[in-house]
Amino acid sequence: MIPTDAETLPPPLKWAGGKRWLLPYLKPIWAGHRQRRLVEPFCGGLAVALGLDPDRALLNDQNPHLINFYQWLQRGLRLTIERRNDSTLYYAQRTAFNALIRSGQAFGTEAAGGEQAAQLFYYLNRTGYNGLCRFNRGGGFNVPFGKYKTINYADDFLAYVDPLRRWTFSAGPFEAIPVMANDLIYADPPYDVEFVQYSADGFNWQDQVRLAEWLAVLPCPVIVSNQATIRVVELYERLGFDLQFLEAPRRINSTGDRTPAREMLAVKGFS
Repeated sequence: MIPTDAETLPPPLKWAGGKRWLLPYLKPIWAGHRQRRLVEPFCGGLAVALGLDPDRALLNDQNPHLINFYQWLQRGLRLTIERRNDSTLYYAQRTAFNALIRSGQAFGTEAAGGEQAAQLFYYLNRTGYNGLCRFNRGGGFNVPFGKYKTINYADDFLAYVDPLRRWTFSAGPFEAIPVMANDLIYADPPYDVEFVQYSADGFNWQDQVRLAEWLAVLPCPVIVSNQATIRVVELYERLGFDLQFLEAPRRINSTGDRTPAREMLAVKGFS
């Protein structure tokens, strides 16, 4: 049975780089700022928002299919599509999802195919390889069939309605987010690694720099997590962030490597 309070609700999707493990480090910081609105430019799998359980939140992601799924969760999404751990069905449903993308009806609560796309997105996420979310340059979902012995599919997401209805979701570039002085920003961009194709546009090093420079001048407290590559560390040190280093679990990797990754937690604007 799915719990009904946000702090114990599991993320509804599998998500590469999910930050549920980071909550013991974030909760003490958040405890002194609960009156603020939580803003996430890259909300991903919702592990942080569900774990911190803010009264107000603006949760953004550059992946419109992810945001479409969350907006339908706010409405009490029930699953009516066929869902089995079967390769033939998986590729048929992937084809149906990509057809909705090509038609321009794959996301939006007013779009003709928005609800169906949300259901398909969940099924593909649970059934595809390693829970990856990857799109080709043409915008098509291209994750292959996974290799699971069993999959427990949800029937509905009614437990998520109450917490998610307090929050606002948006899909777009981080620069378009209307940040205010009484916000607290938690930014978890795609790692500075080779695989960055979470959306059709990707996220390259120039985007990493642009994000860091944008975060550095915001009028509110900022927390950033990223893999602690040499250039990421140098970038945030140069911009005046205070850095802490942690060992992050690595749960999704194409090579099967589960060696902990060195993670950076950077903060600014708390003094």
